[in-house]
Amino acid sequence: QVQVAESGGGLVQVGGSLRLSCAASGSIFSIDRMAWYRQTPGNQRESVATIFSNGNTNYADSVKGRFTISRDNAKNTAYLQMDNLKPEDTGVYYCNVPIVRLGIPRIDYWGQGTQVTVSS
Repeated sequence: QVQVAESGGGLVQVGGSLRLSCAASGSIFSIDRMAWYRQTPGNQRESVATIFSNGNTNYADSVKGRFTISRDNAKNTAYLQMDNLKPEDTGVYYCNVPIVRLGIPRIDYWGQGTQVTVSS
């Protein structure tokens, strides 16, 4: 069994900060990529930030310079530090973790999502 769970969402004012966490647990053999996606009102789910096991990162243009993704490999946990938040950052944030279990091909796991609301 594998679970992926996000936490840390909430309501914040424009210019404020939030830190999201994504923890993968269970019988995990290896994890390479950990990524954050978001679904904003009226839009499709989009990639926000990705971090690989070697520390390389990718960011959507809309969040560069404001969001920072990091991870703790020992804890199979990824974080998303969100600073200088804007109303357009409002949405549900999901964690995506492709996980390899021993003897089982890699499977994409998604968390249940955490709501981020930025009020003006």
